[in-house]
Amino acid sequence: MAGKFRVKLLRSGINRPKDQKLTLRGLGLSKIGRSVLVDDTAPIRGMIFRVQHLVKVERAAEATK
Repeated sequence: MAGKFRVKLLRSGINRPKDQKLTLRGLGLSKIGRSVLVDDTAPIRGMIFRVQHLVKVERAAEATK
């Protein structure tokens, strides 16, 4: 596993179970429409799986240095 994901919040965490709210916060998502760039690791994939109905996920293009 290598690379990054761009995760965008599409639906609100309001009226969701506490574990889903905390997962969104752990991913760094706070407002609808915001997106974050996260590493492609097993724990992050698990977090995304838990809130997959609230977010949109795409593989981020690798930035060359």
